[in-house]
Amino acid sequence: MDSSKSCQQAGDNFILVLVLVSLPGSIEPVSAMMKPAGIETPGHGSALLVHAYFDGELDTATALSVKQQIDADPRLAAELANISALQIALRAKFPREPISANLRARIAAAIGQGRRHGRPTWTAMAASVVLAAALSSASTWIALRAPQGDQTVTEIVDGHLRSLMSQKPTDVTSSERHTVKPWFNGRIPQAPRVLDLSAAGFPLIGARIDVIGTIPVPTLVYGRRLHVISLTALPRSSSLPAATTTRSVNGYNVVSFSTDQTTYWAASDLNARELEEFARLFASAPG
Repeated sequence: MDSSKSCQQAGDNFILVLVLVSLPGSIEPVSAMMKPAGIETPGHGSALLVHAYFDGELDTATALSVKQQIDADPRLAAELANISALQIALRAKFPREPISANLRARIAAAIGQGRRHGRPTWTAMAASVVLAAALSSASTWIALRAPQGDQTVTEIVDGHLRSLMSQKPTDVTSSERHTVKPWFNGRIPQAPRVLDLSAAGFPLIGARIDVIGTIPVPTLVYGRRLHVISLTALPRSSSLPAATTTRSVNGYNVVSFSTDQTTYWAASDLNARELEEFARLFASAPG
């Protein structure tokens, strides 16, 4: 076997090991191994948490806690900046290579073997619950023929709940608006306004794409202490009021407001007063 084939084989073996250890139950999640609370100095544990935060491996509560530590500690902020710069440099110098057919077959065989005798994971069970709830919700709306405005707000809350049930509430995790806004390019026709409200106590966590009706729409995700705020942007409808309105759906507060040709819906378990303050800040901020 020549040296190039040996290198290829070694690389394939390394990737296969990464796939195997990432299967459910293979390793303990980072957030379970380390607790961010009480960290006062940026030691080894803090650095690991910063890496896990950058990779989107933390649950929502832990991610918010680590984000607060990064904002308060310049050394942790520098560590996060170094990780981001390293990722950019690696992607520029080492473009992705296609996976060989042999490696694809080995990965498929390993995953099949690892899951054949395993029990259903909590993630799979949660996905089943979400699917059943979504089907039930859709059937209910067809039977009742609810007004468009009520249907929209219910789907907004459903999207917020689905995000809380998942491992993380975002598809892209970043506190930088110049990272989040370009992420929407090519995914939806028009990106929403992305604002940095961290100075007012509403840090940007990231973003995702939800589906309202049959239309993919952008949703920004902000934090408030340990609360998560989902802010969904929809084209403005003449049937909806332009003024700010607040309502409660299944125990969650929803605030809607309009700017220019866009209507925003903020959903959260945060109290109504603070959610309205968030809406006011977002609507009045420049940019």
